[in-house]
Amino acid sequence: MEGTIRCSANYVPLSPISFLDRAAVVFGGRTSVVYGDLQYTWHQTRDRCIRLASALSTNLCLSRHDVVAALAPNVPALCELHFGAPMAGAVLCVLNTHFDSQMLASALKKTKPKVFFVDSEFLSIAEESLNLLTTEEQPLIITITENPTEKSKHIQYEGFLFSGNPNFEPVRPVDECDPIALNFTSGTTSTPKCVVYSHRGAYLNATAVGVISEMKPMPVYLWTVPMYHCSGWCSVWAVAAFGGVNVCLREVNDRVIFDSVVKHKVTHFGGSPALLNLIANAPDLVKKYFPWTVQVMTGGSSPPPEIILRLKKLGFNVLAAYGCTEVYGAGTACLWMPEWETLPEEESWRLKARHGLNHFAMETVDVVDTTTMISVPHDGKTIGEIVLRGNTVMSGYFKDKEATEAAFRGGWFWSRDMGVIDPDGYIHLKDRSQDVISCGGEIVGSTEIEGLLYSHPGVYEAAVVGRPDEALGESVCAFVKLKEGVEAKEEEIIEFCERNLVNKNIKMVPKTVVFSDLPKTSTGKTQKNVLRKMAKDMGYVPANAVD
Repeated sequence: MEGTIRCSANYVPLSPISFLDRAAVVFGGRTSVVYGDLQYTWHQTRDRCIRLASALSTNLCLSRHDVVAALAPNVPALCELHFGAPMAGAVLCVLNTHFDSQMLASALKKTKPKVFFVDSEFLSIAEESLNLLTTEEQPLIITITENPTEKSKHIQYEGFLFSGNPNFEPVRPVDECDPIALNFTSGTTSTPKCVVYSHRGAYLNATAVGVISEMKPMPVYLWTVPMYHCSGWCSVWAVAAFGGVNVCLREVNDRVIFDSVVKHKVTHFGGSPALLNLIANAPDLVKKYFPWTVQVMTGGSSPPPEIILRLKKLGFNVLAAYGCTEVYGAGTACLWMPEWETLPEEESWRLKARHGLNHFAMETVDVVDTTTMISVPHDGKTIGEIVLRGNTVMSGYFKDKEATEAAFRGGWFWSRDMGVIDPDGYIHLKDRSQDVISCGGEIVGSTEIEGLLYSHPGVYEAAVVGRPDEALGESVCAFVKLKEGVEAKEEEIIEFCERNLVNKNIKMVPKTVVFSDLPKTSTGKTQKNVLRKMAKDMGYVPANAVD
């Protein structure tokens, strides 16, 4: 357009680095990080990140787009690396602390980091993984330790950080689409893939996360989401944008969560449905009560309405979101509508347990027929694949052109998650594409049945998969973990489902119930691939089984 001028005054590449600069000015004297007895202010955090960036750039001579790897729990150093590494022009890759040495070696071989920050708790397994690499593939190890005076053959984090220049000029991205982070997927369905995040996507998704989780200035964020998972759902950058407090945790359990909420006056945290289930079922001796509401964002398959209601009574307001590593964590959110307040409690919480619509930084989300690529009817029944498009979709899979092209078709990112669209336009995740159950020619999703099972007073956890069936092809097989001290029989669970299933679709009633623990990934997702194999190994349900 005539008269349009693009210059350094009106165009600055978007990057969450800017959140830290602003936080140091606006919230400089306020607390940024709490970890046990350790506390920093935002002014101190920026100073530490500047020094870290300087040490990486100047002392180690890192070049733009070099990879910096890290293996650590949610400790302050990881917060600093999310800023310090990109401020050196580098790309941060926080590795899953549940990887074994083989998986770590594979991840290091793929990403080829120049430096590897390792918490002392994971030093042994990190060294094991390095033994599987060639000399040329060995990164420099810098240890993050609980005790800075602990003797080590490796460089210590604090000493390395303070070797940096406090007046170092941070390296800004040349293009806002430059990479800022690499994140490995959970590996729920296959070998973990390495996803590339951009400065632009991180900036936009961090902003969206803050808004949809109703952050106000100076929130207090409890780090229950591992930072190796989707860059902590981009919350490490979001907290800086809002000038909040990062309450760092080395370990996460129900007691730590309740104690931390009360001690630090926590306002926000995130967690998988498994974590929320743990909180909802915490023993009375562990539970603590507080006179404010804590906003909790959960992703993946939403917790059942029963769990959301229990958490509400404990002071936690749950926001259901949908996403995956490829969309920076959350891609949609279930925005609460005022008119739901007048509905019966059961119905209002059923609506809240859905996955909603795209947040403002995600351009659009849809559910489409996988063959025709046409949107499914908004009837809450017709199942299709969830697809997304927008600036907060990954740049691609790192050094994997074939997988990237397979994930992007027709202008969409194909999630491999199956869902429906309700008449109000809200989506509802039903299953992973490989987890849907083909029962007598009808596609059945697991989430509704699992939600029903969670409403049983004796059920602690439940997951549903398909089992081979002579008459139907597949029938519903429920894996159930009972609450401690509770006993139940298979027939009781089946009868409960028959009696309480809203739509009375008999094909959704489990024919098989197995009482066992549920296998989980490191991010709290149920490993349905393991359960499917267990169900398959049981053999076929005979054709004369009662329907």
